[in-house]
Order: sequence, then structure tokens, then C-alpha cells
Amino acid sequence: MLNSDFIQRKIKLIQEDLAKLETIAGYSFDQLARDPLKYGASERFLERIITRAIDINRHCIAELGKGTETVRSYEDTFLRMADLKVYPEDFARKIAPSAGLRNVLVHEYDEVDPKLVFKSVGYALTQYAKYCDYLLKFLKRKR
Repeated sequence: MLNSDFIQRKIKLIQEDLAKLETIAGYSFDQLARDPLKYGASERFLERIITRAIDINRHCIAELGKGTETVRSYEDTFLRMADLKVYPEDFARKIAPSAGLRNVLVHEYDEVDPKLVFKSVGYALTQYAKYCDYLLKFLKRKR
């Protein structure tokens, strides 16, 4: 059974981190790259946002899927959400690659390109705000 409280709690946490990330978005690349606190905070907020979305995706797939869905990677979880009609397929293809950023942030933190993090801040603000909106609308339809 779909746990609406779990999903809403995760969405709230994503939205809170998006608000924090927004305070960083106004900085230039040089300002962000040269400030280890701002840069580290950016990486951590991005990681948390993406990981929480993956948690939501995995829960929805487990509860609403048929059990035959192909989920080999975190990226696949975003694509399967379109199969479940949570959001459109074109959106799934746009947001799915962010799972790769999460993997880079978690596993290759010594090799992360600061330009990738800088670009990802703006991307996350738009794409994950849409992600939250899609999920909230989906929950309303499920009631």
C-alpha cells in the first residue's frame, strides 16, 4: 500500500533542501568553487535531494508496480515512475540522469568537477521543484 505520509515527509525534506540550495544559487561559479563551506553545502543538499527522490521512487515502484519492472539503477527508478503515470515520460528522461550525479557525489567525492556541481544547483532547483509538484498531484489523484 502506498504510504502517503512517507512520500509527503520526503517531499517536505526535498523542498526544505531546495530552499537552502536556492540561497546558494545566487553565487557565481568562482564564489561557490572558492568557498569550501558553500561548495560542500551545495554537494550535500544535491545528494540529499536526489537520494530522497530515489527513496520515493523505490517506494512507489514497490507498492504500485507489477513486480516485473526493470530497475537496474537509480536512474531507472525515475523512468519507471513515468510508467506508473506519476509524471510524463519526457520529464522522466530529463530528471533521470540526476541519479548519476548522486552516485558521483557519494562515491567519487575527490573527483567531482566543481562546474558540474555549479550547473546542477540551478538544474535541481527547477527539476526537483517540478518533481515535488508531480508527486503531490499524483497523491491527490490516488485519494
